Amino acid sequence: MLVAAAVCPSPPLLVPEVATGAAPELDAARTACADAVGLLAASRPDRLYVVGPAGTGATGVFPAGSTGSFAGFGVDLSVRLGDGPAADRPLPASLAVGAWLLGRADWADAPVEGLGVDEREAAEACAATGRELAASADRVALLVMGDGSACRTVKAPGYLDERAAGFDAGAARALGAADVAELLALDEQLAYELKAAGRAPWQVLAGAAEGAGLEGRLLHEDAPYGVEYIVAAWS
Repeated sequence: MLVAAAVCPSPPLLVPEVATGAAPELDAARTACADAVGLLAASRPDRLYVVGPAGTGATGVFPAGSTGSFAGFGVDLSVRLGDGPAADRPLPASLAVGAWLLGRADWADAPVEGLGVDEREAAEACAATGRELAASADRVALLVMGDGSACRTVKAPGYLDERAAGFDAGAARALGAADVAELLALDEQLAYELKAAGRAPWQVLAGAAEGAGLEGRLLHEDAPYGVEYIVAAWS
C-alpha cells in the first residue's frame, strides 16, 4: 500500500555542480525537495521506488546499486541508487537526480529500486504499473521525478506555447491536492507536445495512490528557464 510520495522536478540543474553559477536560482526548489524526501523517511516505508521519465533503452527496473553520472553535463560526478552491487545499465538522468536527492538526505530508511517510465506510456498502463508498485509491500513510498511543460517562454527548450500555463496549473493543482482522477485525466498528447516529461511518472503515482486516501501539499512551483518545476508531498 502506498503510504507516502514525494514529487520532485528532474532537471540535472538541481545538482549544484551541474548548475555552477546558476546554482542559487534553484535553492528554493532544492529546499522543497529536501523537505519532501524528509517526509518520505517519516512515513517509515518498507520499500522506496524512484520513478522517473526515461528514453528508449532506459526504461524498466533499475535495482539498488545502479549508478548514474552527470558527465554528459560536463561534471565529473557519479551517484548510486541505494545499496547493492553495481548494475550494468546506467541510470537515466531523472533517476540520477533522484539518487542525488536521496544521497543528499543520507537515505537509509528502506530498500530502494528505480523505475524508468517511457514518456509516451499510456495513462492506463502507467496507472497499472503504479498499482503493482503499491501492492509490492505493506508500506510503499514513491519518489516521483519529472517536470511540467518546457514551453513557458520564448527562451524555453520548447519555445513558447500558450497552452503550457494552463496545463501546468492543472498539474500543480492535482499534485498539490493528491487528486488521482485529475492526474489520470492529463492529456497524453498535449503533455508530449509541451515536453512535459513528468506526465507519465505522475500517472504512475496516481495508480499507486488509488484507494490510499493520501492528502497532498504543494511545496514549490516555479518555471525558471521556461520549464515548470513542481514539488509536492503526499502522506
